[in-house]
Amino acid sequence: MLNLEIVTPEKRVLDETVESVTVPSSSGDVGIMTNHAPMISALRSGILTYTRDGKADRMLISGGFVEISNNKVSILADVAETVEDIDADTAKQLLDAASKSVAGWQGTAEEYESVKDNLDRAQARAQLASQNRER
Repeated sequence: MLNLEIVTPEKRVLDETVESVTVPSSSGDVGIMTNHAPMISALRSGILTYTRDGKADRMLISGGFVEISNNKVSILADVAETVEDIDADTAKQLLDAASKSVAGWQGTAEEYESVKDNLDRAQARAQLASQNRER
């Protein structure tokens, strides 16, 4: 078993014992199970999945870092939203706005990274909202 702790600058989002975790790291999705090797990685915007009592739960994670050590997964994220936090209509509006920003981009490369991250976060939020509707 793993202890999963997710913290944002505003609050502690989750502190649970779980069976497995999949995090969207900067180098790709990382699956974590009991006795995983120690690791620290930057996070990208995406969907974090964790399994508890054989049931998978998901949440939006954006920015920050994950540290894995001694069967503890610590996530310090800029944004962490549970399925219940996400309104599907708002998610669609944010995705549309972010897509338009990227499509019509004419600024600097540095500014583009921020705009692209907003799009990645909006895509993950919309994906999570649509998965929730299917349940």
